[in-house]
Amino acid sequence: MQKMRSATVERRTKETDVAVTLDLDGTGKADIATGVGFFDHMLDLFARHALFDLTVKVTGDLHIDQHHTVEDTGIALGEAFRKALGDKRGITRYADIHLPMDETLTRVAVDISGRPFLVFRTHFVREKIGNFDTELVREWFQAFATNAGLTLHVETLYGENAHHIAESSFKGLARTLRKAVSVDPREGERIPSTKGAL
Repeated sequence: MQKMRSATVERRTKETDVAVTLDLDGTGKADIATGVGFFDHMLDLFARHALFDLTVKVTGDLHIDQHHTVEDTGIALGEAFRKALGDKRGITRYADIHLPMDETLTRVAVDISGRPFLVFRTHFVREKIGNFDTELVREWFQAFATNAGLTLHVETLYGENAHHIAESSFKGLARTLRKAVSVDPREGERIPSTKGAL
């Protein structure tokens, strides 16, 4: 019987109060409230396409801007992901995808390596999507990858619509993680590394 792969993380600073609960073996249920509408949309579709059950509740200093809310959510969600995976026994580990969304195509590749590294080759044609700062997409990916312990490459090969570029990046990550965290029955209880640890 597979053990539960879930975690809860709470992060409180002078800037934000973040609570995240993550179940890697869920059905894609999401309950998201960060105070930033477009960001809520991205996290909702992230959970749906990864088939992770995800609850995110954030109170942040939005009277200043959205940066702390988005970055701290990435930190907390990354920590929850790392905790939920445990020692990574039996996981697939590597995965990649080309994710199309209308005129946009984004490539995402991941290694659940324990060695955080982000390559983010995605550029936005606008500074805002509604009132959301597009530069915060990279900030979230950086915070999440670092705290989750992922080697993560995200590259939009082409695209013009800023909403589609952001959404294809989040969906691409979701679909890639869905595969990478899946249990490979041939691995059994082994850790997928010649080192014996990740």
